[in-house]
Amino acid sequence: MAARFFGGGFASGAVTSVALYSLYAYVLKPFNTEPRLKRTTKEVPPKLEDSKDILRYGAPDRGPDVRYYSNHALSYDRSKKTPLWVAEHITQADLQGPAHRKHSNFVMDPNIQAPFASQNSDYKRSGWSRGHMAPAGDNKYSQAAMDESFYLSNIVPQDVNNNGNFWHRIEIYCRSLAKRYKDVWVITGPLALPTLEEGGKKYVKYEVIGKNNVAVPTHLYKLITVVLPPVDGNKSDTSSTNETVAVGAFVVPNEPIPVERHLKDFQVSLENLTESAGLHFLSNLQPSVTVRNLCDVDSCKLITQQQLQLHIIGRRLEGATTLPKLEDSWRQLEEWHLEPDDNLWQLYQRRRVELEETSKQKPNRTDSI
Repeated sequence: MAARFFGGGFASGAVTSVALYSLYAYVLKPFNTEPRLKRTTKEVPPKLEDSKDILRYGAPDRGPDVRYYSNHALSYDRSKKTPLWVAEHITQADLQGPAHRKHSNFVMDPNIQAPFASQNSDYKRSGWSRGHMAPAGDNKYSQAAMDESFYLSNIVPQDVNNNGNFWHRIEIYCRSLAKRYKDVWVITGPLALPTLEEGGKKYVKYEVIGKNNVAVPTHLYKLITVVLPPVDGNKSDTSSTNETVAVGAFVVPNEPIPVERHLKDFQVSLENLTESAGLHFLSNLQPSVTVRNLCDVDSCKLITQQQLQLHIIGRRLEGATTLPKLEDSWRQLEEWHLEPDDNLWQLYQRRRVELEETSKQKPNRTDSI
């Protein structure tokens, strides 16, 4: 009896199990044939209207990528209140003319409004000078172009000694290239480079100045490109396929640089500058163009400190508005123990005659009483 009961129960259970398995196999299993992960990550092409709706209220706007001026172009960092880069095309004609920095003033760029613009008050008593990226001296041909070089969008906080000495000598070198080569392209900008500290950790640290938190760069860079004359002397062939250019990239700390240092000491590869700046330079340079090292072609030799001092005195003579100011500038030669060259002497004589004539033309105050 028990055996029959057990056997019958077993048979009944077996039939029930088969029935349940069949139900699973034909009804439930088709819904689980693919792994769960594949089912949930299956890509569905988004509808065009759905993707546009992501920016229903507008994309974040960083302003124009490139801003154009009379004699330079730049890209502006509205967070740091300084340019990312400033580009120039310098020719000998740009360096000749009556424009003078004495007629220019540092002003806010009218194209950049608060809260993205720096102001003169940010630099006041900060300990940093207002350093041009595109130098004023590259715009002698036009007072308007020179005035634009004084827009604060073209300015970064720069060490005073660096600005007036080593960096100034680099700017003079770039202008001298324009006298030896037909075309000179220069890209200049600020960098914030990391420093290695205790424990092997690297940090990017920089000061900010003024109420607008203008970023003080740790370094400055300058990328110089010149077009070399054809080797065969065929000046009529201006096609880019036969072009040879010389390129030099330089990164200089934003601090006083000893007089004995050379420009070559600060030369870096274009790849290194690209990585440091996060910018791809010379993107329109064709593969067919031959690229040479500027310092192999032109030596990258800067003027001496004495030559710089003579240059500074010459600039002061040129900018003197009265005879007493002219004489004060001339006496600077004696204070610095310098001997004037012929060009400086001729400049002094010319300015003296001009200012004497100006003083004669001014009416005496007693004559008008």
